[in-house]
Amino acid sequence: MSVYYQWKTFDEDDDRPEKPRRFGVTEMRGPQYSLLTQNMLRDVFESMGQFVDGLKFSGGSHSLMPRSFIKDVIDMAHQHDIYVSTGDWAEHLLHKGPSAFKDYVEECKNMGFDTIELNVGSLGVPEETLLRYVRLIKSADLKAKPQFAAKFNKSDIPIGGNRAFGAYMPPTPQSFELIEDIDLLIRRAERCLKAGADMIMIDADDICKDAESLRADIIAKVIGRLGLEKTMFEASNSKTTEWFIKHYGPKVNLFIDHSQVIGLECLRGRNLFRIDA
Repeated sequence: MSVYYQWKTFDEDDDRPEKPRRFGVTEMRGPQYSLLTQNMLRDVFESMGQFVDGLKFSGGSHSLMPRSFIKDVIDMAHQHDIYVSTGDWAEHLLHKGPSAFKDYVEECKNMGFDTIELNVGSLGVPEETLLRYVRLIKSADLKAKPQFAAKFNKSDIPIGGNRAFGAYMPPTPQSFELIEDIDLLIRRAERCLKAGADMIMIDADDICKDAESLRADIIAKVIGRLGLEKTMFEASNSKTTEWFIKHYGPKVNLFIDHSQVIGLECLRGRNLFRIDA
């Protein structure tokens, strides 16, 4: 007995729209773990640009590059209808004062970025401040994408119990203990979406970093509450990518390494049901 997957063309699949797509989005990791020159990025865009929806400067890598290089890359991406995201870098600006984030948003807009990502765990700001950041990004006509992890610092998890508005609450001692709380992740993500966030990025750590330890229960709960269109998952390797497509089809939004673009698109174009022969 052999098991295989039947192929079909994209023309036969109404679930995969042309760009700009609201679902089935593929966001590609830019320079971080490897050096991607303009020539290499141009090769990727010219050969696979129709399959790439977004480019993310991961890990604040754009902060180490000349402005002229960043601008050229952004312009090149836009020529191929590819949006460009800042990645998680905003948290490094908070020590500069209250106006630093607003200046950062304006700078990103001037540079041509389309999306500002907010790493909620690294930011470490109160929930209302996070929502204010989302609104500030949207007021600049940019897209906001908060990034959530499955675990929160124990001291950041709200304590239950009703309190009168304005009542004194003793400060919680800072903790370095991380606790999994998916309901808190979803509640905060829902509030971000209500405030205008365009997409919620789900960090791979503790959820889908390895296919062997992938948390299908968490993924199902997040998608069930937030919806497939509003969530994007970081897929760390090809096995994880295949799992997402097999279980959620071509509509799932994924963030991947540039080396996985063709493999992912082949999976999106495949009718992934088992045929036993």
